[in-house]
Amino acid sequence: MGQFRVLIDANDEKGLVYKISTIFYEYGLNILSNNEFVDKINGKFFMRSVVEGDIDANNLKKSLTNLLPISSNIDVIKPAKKNIVIMATKEMHALGDILIRHEAGELDANVLGVISNYSELESLVNKFDIPFMTISHVDLNRDEHEEKILDYLSTLKDIDYIVLAKYMRILTPKFVEAYKDKIINIHHSFLPAFIGANPYKQAYERGVKIIGATAHFVNNNLDEGPIISQEVIHVDHAYSWRDMQQSGRNVEKIVLSHALKLALEDRIFVYANKSVIF
Repeated sequence: MGQFRVLIDANDEKGLVYKISTIFYEYGLNILSNNEFVDKINGKFFMRSVVEGDIDANNLKKSLTNLLPISSNIDVIKPAKKNIVIMATKEMHALGDILIRHEAGELDANVLGVISNYSELESLVNKFDIPFMTISHVDLNRDEHEEKILDYLSTLKDIDYIVLAKYMRILTPKFVEAYKDKIINIHHSFLPAFIGANPYKQAYERGVKIIGATAHFVNNNLDEGPIISQEVIHVDHAYSWRDMQQSGRNVEKIVLSHALKLALEDRIFVYANKSVIF
């Protein structure tokens, strides 16, 4: 007996839930949970099921592939710890929150290491007995610096996600392509508002009454990748932009850790620069 997560996205057509459920029944599987969604505008069907039974994952996937529309994406995943790498610069709140949650057993992940372009965070990371690597950008152009990071990442085994915990450098298309839909970033505003540098100052100058944070997958458009998770808090006219920054840090770390948990539990479908979250 074992549990598996079955993830399906396909072109929508009548009877898909019935067909999938029939396969589960024929394999003698118990459905522990099931979520589905149809994007009627784009004609897309999404389904996440957790099933239990004596499963040959390859045979189950083959049966589903033969039954579902051509070009369907089907994954049959046995729950297990995923491997993550965290990248950060100098700020410790988002990084520290992930490390604490990992230490407490709240994240189903192996933290393979932390990479930074500065050494300031090394003492924090050492407290959790996790490898820390400083890869300085000083005297290097962006491509040279990233090449060093990619070389180091190539020594780590089977990376499932890279988490940018306030990593304050823009990644090149080459880096993004190497880890497509695997890089999760936290941006300190409620996107699509206030893209780019110092969004708290932008928010202050605009006189906003709420501020927030957005966790998203990284693509080649700055802060415009598929959104995973967002949250806001209220502010008022008495807040300086630095007050907003300080208040916003609590939101940032909560949103990033929540997004990472969703990814680790295989709850995210990405399509058309958007996400479906189950």
